[in-house]
Amino acid sequence: MVVTPQSMHFEPPLALQSGASIRDYRLAFETYGTLNADGTNAVLVCHALNASHHVAGVYAGQDKSEGWWDNMIGPGKPVDTDRFFVIGVNNLGSCFGSTGPGDINPDTGRVYGADFPVVTVEDWVNAQALLLDRLGIRRLAAVMGGSLGGMQALSWTLQYPDRVGHAVVVASAPNLTAENIAFNEVARRAIVTDPDFHGGHFYAQGVIPKRGLRIARMIGHITYLSDDVMNEKFGRQLREAVADSVTGYRYTTQDIEFQIESYLRYQGDKFSEYFDANTYLLITRALDYFDPARAHGGNLTTALQRATCKFLLVSFTTDWRFSPRRSREIVKALLDNRRDVSYAEIDAPHGHDAFLLDDGRYMGIMRAYFAGIARTLGATT
Repeated sequence: MVVTPQSMHFEPPLALQSGASIRDYRLAFETYGTLNADGTNAVLVCHALNASHHVAGVYAGQDKSEGWWDNMIGPGKPVDTDRFFVIGVNNLGSCFGSTGPGDINPDTGRVYGADFPVVTVEDWVNAQALLLDRLGIRRLAAVMGGSLGGMQALSWTLQYPDRVGHAVVVASAPNLTAENIAFNEVARRAIVTDPDFHGGHFYAQGVIPKRGLRIARMIGHITYLSDDVMNEKFGRQLREAVADSVTGYRYTTQDIEFQIESYLRYQGDKFSEYFDANTYLLITRALDYFDPARAHGGNLTTALQRATCKFLLVSFTTDWRFSPRRSREIVKALLDNRRDVSYAEIDAPHGHDAFLLDDGRYMGIMRAYFAGIARTLGATT
């Protein structure tokens, strides 16, 4: 499936949850499949921290350009684009096509940098709704996402309950635990203390805080994998066995010794070449802020009373960043409100990254659920 990125410009200001606003902004997006005559087969896919609107398919003439959820979405796949019209949107503040910190602030004529307004999950949902309005989509057959994308899907059901038929929330949570906020803060400190950060205005200096980005990515990547996967893939393998004849150690404190170190440094180096430092700060803070129960005295059941759609929630046993317990909190709150909920807890070894992988049970659940949605739309199964 060859796809083409698109962009939509919005001139009127978008009011943000912080009290600030942003105007003259653009949203990058892609679509897959065909919108049916009555506009009822649309599926919105919300992306996680370091992903984008490029959800599925490939770009013409570009090798290895598959979308980040290409195993999930496409002709004949679990979210079948022969049945559904799928939309992927890049969030405001990102660095993959939508207006972000690296763009020009129309009010000053200078690059936003650290002056880009703080955005929240709720702000992203409002911007996505405006895009869907432009595309002529009044109601979604489904909204779906994993991790931070799952938070957006959940927020859709609260902000626009009449516009959502189904919500598919994968490997997500109703808010971050203190441990998760702590990981985000350590990653942010790595970035802002990099001498090349310059208070977020590094663009004018012609530098990039790559050291901070590398560390931030290494921290994040550790939390996305399970201990079992890291042990199976790397164990205690040495990068080189060149020194002690018995242990193989070189006995160094600064050079790369173990294969896992080499892997993490590679991931950090790669990430620092394409991701924007201010975007990382914005998105991790949006993760921290998301907490729909906060306005209801911490009562998630009360918070989810507004949701009227049907739900599918999926979690993975070895995901300690967004553990099954957090998904079960959402399930319980929905059941307390007598909502229609399906829940799958999959025994998979891959940690948080499992939501991106080809586990047969996971894909089977998603395929069956979306086939059920297609049947209600009168689509051929």
